[in-house]
This record gives sequence, structure tokens and C-alpha cells, in this order.
Amino acid sequence: MAYRQTEHTQSKKAGTRARILKEARLLVTDSGFSSLAVALVAKKSGIATGTIYRHFPSKAELVAEVFKHATEHELHAVTQASQVKAPAKERLNKAIETFAIRALQAPRLAYALIAEPVDPIVERERLSYRYAYAEAFEDLINDGIKANEFVEQNASTSAAALVGLLTEALVGPLAPHSDLTHSETIEEQLGERATLSTQDKHTLLSDITQLALRAVGCKD
Repeated sequence: MAYRQTEHTQSKKAGTRARILKEARLLVTDSGFSSLAVALVAKKSGIATGTIYRHFPSKAELVAEVFKHATEHELHAVTQASQVKAPAKERLNKAIETFAIRALQAPRLAYALIAEPVDPIVERERLSYRYAYAEAFEDLINDGIKANEFVEQNASTSAAALVGLLTEALVGPLAPHSDLTHSETIEEQLGERATLSTQDKHTLLSDITQLALRAVGCKD
């Protein structure tokens, strides 16, 4: 007779998996994917190291799942921000602004999601979510074209370019410094780039949103 898991067992497994992902994401938020040691995740989750591998066959698959979960959360926030009842220009502006603000609020996590070197399995996830962001922007650009707010263009190409614009504009301000000593903390390594003044953040956000609107041929 085949073994069938009880609801209690399934619930317990789901709870353990959720706890693993939570602790792993906290580590990435603090120190990037390079800090995601399986033994450390197990310790913080209050479980044995072997238990991790019952939920994730390899460290790469754990990292990929953390990446997927975190990126889905960010993508949802961006798409939600763009679904207000407003002209396409305002909706696109809000989507881009939301992306940038959330990145600046959690710089280490944002850098990990955008640019940190990762295993090929995670890089594939990164590429798929770049496509997902591009699809969201493409819908907004098409709405703007139909409303005569943006010039005629290939919305798919423009949307992909917007994703590149956003990531390239933010990767510098988010990136940890590479020329500091090993004794310095992550916070010290992030330095001024991660602690931009309120005015600097406003300037950066304004520069990015204005550039994005120019890129899609906003008519006003």
C-alpha cells in the first residue's frame, strides 16, 4: 500500500520549507547570494542541514527558489503600482518609480537580484524575470501608443530597453564597493552608495523616470 502523507505532515513540510526560504532570503537581503551557505540557513531555521536537502536537492536549487520568490514579490509590486486608473504616462512613471524606490530601500537584495554573479540555474531565472518585467512595460507602452501619449514604436523592443535602462542606472548606486578591506562590514562596504541622501534619491529617481519617458517618446 502506497504511503500517503497526512494533512498534518504536509502542513509541517510546507512550514519547514517556508521557514527555510524566509531565513535564506534574510541572509541574501543582508549579504547577497554569496552568504547563502546551506549550513547557516539550517542553523537559522532551527533544523538539521540534511533537512534542507530534503526540500531542495542542491544549494543551486535553493538559491534559485529564493531568487524566484524575491523577484516575484518585486514584480508584483511593480505591476500593482501600474494598475491605477491614470494615463499611460503616469502608470509607466509609477511602475518605474516603484522599481527604483524598492531597490534603493533594500540595496543589497536589489543588487543580488539584478547583477550579482550567480549559478547558471539562477541566471536562467533572472532572464525569465527580465522578460516578465519587459512584458509589463510593453503593455503600458502599447496603451500609451493607442492613447497617442507615446510615439509609434516597436513596444516589445522599447520595453526590453527599459528593463536594461533601469538595471544599468541602478547597478552602480546599489553595488558594494570592491576596493575595501575584508574587515569591513557589509554596511561599510555598501558605504555612501547605499545611504544616498534624500535629495540624491529624488534626483536619481527623477533622472531615471525622465529618461524612461523620453525613451518611449512621451509627447508632453
